Amino acid sequence: MGRPRVRQAWPGCCGHTGRLPAGRGYLASHMCDPAGAELIGDGMSDPTPPSNACTGHIQDPASQRLTWNKSPKSVLVIKKMRDASLLQPFKELCTHLMEENMIVYVEKKVLEDPAIASDESFGAVKKKFCTFREDYDDISNQIDFIICLGGDGTLLYASSLFQGSVPPVMAFHLGSLGFLTPFSFENFQSQVTQVIEGNAAVVLRSRLKVRVVKELRGKKTAVHNGLGENGSQAAGLDMDVGKQAMQYQVLNEVVIDRGPSSYLSNVDVYLDGHLITTVQGDGVIVSTPTGSTAYAAAAGASMIHPNVPAIMITPICPHSLSFRPIVVPAGVELKIMLSPEARNTAWVSFDGRKRQEIRHGDSISITTSCYPLPSICVRDPVSDWFESLAQCLHWNVRKKQAHFEEEEEEEEEG
Repeated sequence: MGRPRVRQAWPGCCGHTGRLPAGRGYLASHMCDPAGAELIGDGMSDPTPPSNACTGHIQDPASQRLTWNKSPKSVLVIKKMRDASLLQPFKELCTHLMEENMIVYVEKKVLEDPAIASDESFGAVKKKFCTFREDYDDISNQIDFIICLGGDGTLLYASSLFQGSVPPVMAFHLGSLGFLTPFSFENFQSQVTQVIEGNAAVVLRSRLKVRVVKELRGKKTAVHNGLGENGSQAAGLDMDVGKQAMQYQVLNEVVIDRGPSSYLSNVDVYLDGHLITTVQGDGVIVSTPTGSTAYAAAAGASMIHPNVPAIMITPICPHSLSFRPIVVPAGVELKIMLSPEARNTAWVSFDGRKRQEIRHGDSISITTSCYPLPSICVRDPVSDWFESLAQCLHWNVRKKQAHFEEEEEEEEEG
């Protein structure tokens, strides 16, 4: 099995590390905390920082590269469901991968699509697939890299499948928006070959580690294959204190809202144990830099490049003229609970999935995960991001202002 290594730029006094299990490889960065203490990665990396580390010099994030210790052997292909236009690209990609002697994993429900199940010409390829079922089969140590066919939702789904480290992800734009899917499918053979050969830039997209603790209220939660309610990882049940804990890895955002209630949401937000504010409005969004261009952007937040180590807090329709979105350091811990005065419960979702009710006594703790998602770039992290801003969001699109004619300029000077 391949062992990927990401050669990441030394980010001076900011950054984060990512780790892969020993069976697959290693992602690392050398960084310094604000106090100047050096944070060294795993022993596989060079423990000696370059001469410019911790001196305020921040290198170009475009220097982050993907290399393989061994050639990759297995790939997970994720296809957008209920989209007939993706059937042919899916077949072409899987056929090509198998011609390259790759072990191809797909979700079992993908092969149950009638258009694929009835295609006799694709039968020989189908027999070679390795299949799995979400929430039941653990493939976290079987995959060298991931290929997504669809829109941004396929990348979010890929993230949800890996509650620990995530293999590098190559995302093809075959959906509607495509902000997180930079690759065009037209030349997929050469692009896939470049990734297999290790000739690719990557951006480490930070994720949020979210721990939801609920009071048990007479309801028993079934646990299948280490998974708890709604398919999340079962972080454990503490029957002595009557608490149930669940943990999630989130790529875009955690959304806490008022749900179907007509009352304002009323939730307290703590930062490292200190109450910083009470949100009174439709809710609050806690997002990563990757999620800053999603729901948070629609709610009026700034857009943050994914290389910036930060967490964004954005209110949803706050009943206050002064409540602006804020950015806090990636290393803090946020805790969100219903205020004692809250008239109703709240609802929480994680990247738009696993929506559940939050009641008095429940809590949501949010920190930056040590397992980012390595997203493979077409060119580099900076160029790809600004290309997405321009193409998908039409950032700062405006008709150019006309220049003065020479005669008019002379008249003004006279």
